[in-house]
Amino acid sequence: MLKIRLARGGAKKRPYYYIVVADSHSPRDGKFLERVGSYNPMLPKDGPTPRVTLKVERIAEWLGKGAQPTDRVARFLSQDETLGAKVKWTQGNNPNKAQPGKKAQERAAERAQREADRAEAEAAAKVEAAEAAERAKAEAEAAAAAPAEEAPAEEAPAAEEAPAAEEAATEAAAEEAPAAEAAAEEEPTEA
Repeated sequence: MLKIRLARGGAKKRPYYYIVVADSHSPRDGKFLERVGSYNPMLPKDGPTPRVTLKVERIAEWLGKGAQPTDRVARFLSQDETLGAKVKWTQGNNPNKAQPGKKAQERAAERAQREADRAEAEAAAKVEAAEAAERAKAEAEAAAAAPAEEAPAEEAPAAEEAPAAEEAATEAAAEEAPAAEAAAEEEPTEA
């Protein structure tokens, strides 16, 4: 298949392009059939010399033979008065270009799921700690409010529940201790 496309020339950081007719499988700057124009992007748009020069008759002949212009060359050709009727160029539109691919979307979904699970687990741990602290507080109040006469009769069951209550209280204190230490570290010390 024949293409009318750009072939780069010029020096490093000073591009100059030739508009050539070449086989679609040949390299960009490689073998071509005919040079049919040039494009110098370094010239100003409204300068005295044109940025794009075209051999209109030769391009029309190659288009008649079935050569297809690339997107950039089609833009140049559609701006020419004589070739504008033969070459219709419309700007491409790809609204999905900026959206991430399938794998990136899967990774984002997995990350969101992990964050939701972590937040749920933290919330459940806080609720458990609060309930344990309330139970320990209620048991301590009940033990203090109980009359001295009933205490010896209920001493055996209370002795079994006391270590569990103490463990819950120490767990709640252990969870609150790092927060207190972090707050203490943030405050500047006066010397």
